[in-house]
Amino acid sequence: MATLDKVSVDLMVVLGTTTMPVHQVMRLSRGAIIELDATEQDEVKVLANNLPIASGVVTVDRNRISVEVKRMLPKNADQR
Repeated sequence: MATLDKVSVDLMVVLGTTTMPVHQVMRLSRGAIIELDATEQDEVKVLANNLPIASGVVTVDRNRISVEVKRMLPKNADQR
């Protein structure tokens, strides 16, 4: 198992998505608000190296934001 200690995995949590025209993206500035197709009660997707591996919920404890994994997704043959 010691060889796995040095393997890096990019983790990403997706709260929601949206679509907007490029000209609108180009005008975004600090503090801009982007509306997503999700609410704070919706499950989030957890991706490892851009592959979905789990879903969960966002939890907030004081100033700390975390994701509680609720369900591991089945391994797909296409992900090999």
